[in-house]
Amino acid sequence: MSDKDKRPALTDVREDDLLALSAQVLDTLLRDHTTGQNIFWATHDYEALGRGYDYHAPILPELITGERGMVVRPRVLKTKEQQTDRAKDMAEVFTPSWICNAQNNLVDEAWKDEGHTSWEHYIGANCLEITCGEAPYLVSRYDTTTGEAIPPSERIGLLDRKIHVINRHVGSPDEWLRWVRLAYQHTYGYEWQGDNLLLARMNLLVSFAEYYSDHFGLQPPESAVAEVAEIISWNLWQMDGLKGVVPDSCHEVVSKHKPAQQLDFFAVEVPQESKPKVSPCPGCSEDNIYKHNGKYCKIRDWEANKTIRFIDLIKK
Repeated sequence: MSDKDKRPALTDVREDDLLALSAQVLDTLLRDHTTGQNIFWATHDYEALGRGYDYHAPILPELITGERGMVVRPRVLKTKEQQTDRAKDMAEVFTPSWICNAQNNLVDEAWKDEGHTSWEHYIGANCLEITCGEAPYLVSRYDTTTGEAIPPSERIGLLDRKIHVINRHVGSPDEWLRWVRLAYQHTYGYEWQGDNLLLARMNLLVSFAEYYSDHFGLQPPESAVAEVAEIISWNLWQMDGLKGVVPDSCHEVVSKHKPAQQLDFFAVEVPQESKPKVSPCPGCSEDNIYKHNGKYCKIRDWEANKTIRFIDLIKK
């Protein structure tokens, strides 16, 4: 039997499992720092489950835990019909790990070509996975097309690679946590659909716990889990990547204008019926990413210790 055949099948991490790591970690992973509320479903796939699962509804812990613990599942565990529908509706196509590996190799080569050599600089280099889905380019806990689990030592995501480097250079748990925290602070991704975003966030957090356990033979401290979850909740966010805003947050503008006055036969002013003027979102109508009236997404600049709009990075 080959090593490949010995690998375990994908273990679907359930939201209940996160509660074993930290009591508040699921609440953190559901948070949207732009709206101050929870991320929302942004998909019609769950509406048949009843109230609370419609497109614009926030994802709440009670909707995905306990008896509902199997609601949100990785794409590979969804039915073929669901996979096809999501591919048609949202152009959702997941990439095999071998392709992610090849493309991430090109990223590493480009980084080296720019003259970077220090492993410390490698850990602090920013990386972003656009429309990240379950974030296979960042962490490869499993092959998203086959469901095959991948051992920590063989993972090929951009964040995985940072942690491999840390494992080679750092020994003590405190130093390891310091450098891994830095690696997470410089790893970003965004996604439209709320269920995918939750899965991506879960994959990054569970990867942290798996790497710590694999390296030290212990479960990570609860305080460290909570801190990494907070970083992830900022760095992986829900966004319409074409507009830089929270999905579907652009809206029409209704403006009232003073109606013209008309004199009747006896010189009495008769007000005309007022019809409000309805205008589309300026950014949508002009196809201008800087003029949308939706909620521009906020992320965290950890080095500067401040909140910034993602759109402002594009200007640079």
